[in-house]
Amino acid sequence: MLFSKNIEPRCEYCRTAVPFEGEDLVGCKHRGVMKTHDKCRRFTYDPLKRVPEPPVTFKPKDFDKEDFEL
Repeated sequence: MLFSKNIEPRCEYCRTAVPFEGEDLVGCKHRGVMKTHDKCRRFTYDPLKRVPEPPVTFKPKDFDKEDFEL
């Protein structure tokens, strides 16, 4: 879902924001220092800044043989 049309605007995903290392802040060229969860009307999505959620792992121990029979 990195390229979904329904991305929630956040400064941490914005093309104009530069993250500060080790902090929950970004530097915006339009609004200055902002928190990563803030947003503004000039938000432009940059998919390269977004870290996707890890995939769900399959754990065979959670299932029985009957779960796979028709």
